[in-house]
Amino acid sequence: MALVLFNCSKNDEPTPDPEPVVVVPITLNSEINDFIWEGMNEIYLWQGQVPNLSDTKFANQDQYYTFLNNYNSPESLFDDLLYQKDVIDKFSYLVNDYVALENSFQGISTSNGLDFGLVRLSGSNDIFGYIRYVANNSDASAKDIGRGEFFLTVNGQQLTVSNYQNLLFGSNNTYTLGMANITNNSIALNGKTVELTKTAFTESPILINKVIDANGTKVGYLMYNQFIANFDEALNDAFGELKTEGITELVLDLRYNPGGSVNSAILLSSMITGQFTNNVFSREIWNSKYQSYIEANDPVSLINRFVNKLNNNTPLNSLNLNKVYILTTEGSASASELVINGLDPYIDVVQIGTTTTGKYTASVTLYDSSNYGRTNANPNHKYAIQPLVLKSANSLGVTDYFNGLVPDYLITYTTSSGTEEGENLLDLGTLGDVNEPFLEKALSLITGTISKSSNLKSDKLGIKVEAISDSKDFTLLGKDMFVEFKPTNKLKKQ
Repeated sequence: MALVLFNCSKNDEPTPDPEPVVVVPITLNSEINDFIWEGMNEIYLWQGQVPNLSDTKFANQDQYYTFLNNYNSPESLFDDLLYQKDVIDKFSYLVNDYVALENSFQGISTSNGLDFGLVRLSGSNDIFGYIRYVANNSDASAKDIGRGEFFLTVNGQQLTVSNYQNLLFGSNNTYTLGMANITNNSIALNGKTVELTKTAFTESPILINKVIDANGTKVGYLMYNQFIANFDEALNDAFGELKTEGITELVLDLRYNPGGSVNSAILLSSMITGQFTNNVFSREIWNSKYQSYIEANDPVSLINRFVNKLNNNTPLNSLNLNKVYILTTEGSASASELVINGLDPYIDVVQIGTTTTGKYTASVTLYDSSNYGRTNANPNHKYAIQPLVLKSANSLGVTDYFNGLVPDYLITYTTSSGTEEGENLLDLGTLGDVNEPFLEKALSLITGTISKSSNLKSDKLGIKVEAISDSKDFTLLGKDMFVEFKPTNKLKKQ
C-alpha cells in the first residue's frame, strides 16, 4: 500500500468566495450639459455630421454621463458639438439668461443707441470707430454725435484689437468717446469728447420712412434695421403712409440689418408685393430625422407663404410692386437675405451695394423642459440654446448662398492705393438724403439718369480700411434669423 502524506496548514484551508463587486453608476455632474446634448441631438441642423451627436454614440447611460462630465462648463460642451464652428456654423449660440435673449427678440437691450462699425488702417493693431447711425429717442440721440463721425479712444484709452470688446461692450455702461478726424490717410483726436450711457432701450427698427420726389416719380425710402415682431404693426403703418402718398417705386435700405424674425420677413415681402398671397415664399429644410417627421405629420408647416394679413388679422398695406431696390452691405444678413431671395422669383429685385453676409439658416430657442418649450422650463437655471435648425430655400429651390448675395450694382470708391468696395467712410452722407451715395445710385437708376453699369462709384477720395466688427455683432440677437418655436410630439426628452 502506498502512503500519501499531506502537509496541512492554514494556507491549505478552502478559499472563501470573493466579495461581490458593486458597480456604482456614474453620476451626472450637470443637468445643463444633459439638456444641451439632448436638444442638439434632436434638432440641430447638422446633427448627422457631428459624431458626438450620433444616435449610436453611447452604449449605455454610464458612457453618456462620462462623456458629459468631461466638460467643465456648458459653454465648452456646446462649442464642441457645433459643426465646424466659425467655418460652417458661425451662428448657433448658447445663453445663460434666456430672459435677456427674449428681450432682444423684442428689440429690448441695454444700449446707448449708437450704431457703429470698427475698422483699422492697414498694418496697425489700433482701430477706430465710425458712426453709421444714431437710434431715434436714444441716449446718443440727445448728444452731439452723428453719422460719419469717428472715434479713436474710450475713456482715454486707444482702441486696439485686444481691448475694444472690453472697452465698448464690457460691464461699464457709461463711457466717454474721444472723437477724431481723418486727414491724409491718418487719424488723430480732434479734442471733442462725448459721454454716452447704456440703459434699457427698445430701438424701433424703422429708422427712416419718407417719400422722395425724383423727377416727378414718387419714391418711398424705408430704412429698416432689424426684423422684430413687436414692430410688425408699426411696419404695416409705415407702408400705409407710403401707399397713401401714392409711391410707385420703393428703396428698401437693409445695409445695417442683421436679421431677426422669419415671420416679419414674410410680412415685409408681402407688403412690398400683395399680388402673390398664398404663393410659396420659402421652404424649410431641417435635419434628416426631423425633416422626415414633419413630412410625415405636418408637411404644410415646411412651406412659408405670402400673406395678406398680420397675425392679428389686420389687412396688410401692400404696394403691389413689380420691382424693388434694396441697399445692402456685408452687414445685411439672414432675414434680410431671405427677403431678397424669397422675392427674387416673383419680382425684379435690384440689389445695390455690396455682397451680403451669406446666412441662409434659421434657429429656434430651446429651453430645458420636457419638450424644449418655455412652459415649465427648469427653474434651477436660465440657460437656453439657440441652435441653427433649418435652412431656407426660395420657391425655385435656391439656398446655400454661403458666400452671400451679390449685388446687381456694386458700389465702389477710390483710394490713393486703388478701388475699394462698399461705403466710403469719408463720404457716408446723410441717410435719407438724395445725395447719400447708396440712395443716390438707386434714384439714378429709377430716373434713368445713369447708365446701368455694374460698378457705381462714390466720387470722393476715400481711405482703405480693414473691417473688424460692428456694434450689432455684440447684441444677443447678432446676425440671427429665427422661427417661432412650436413644440411637437417629436420634441420630447426621453
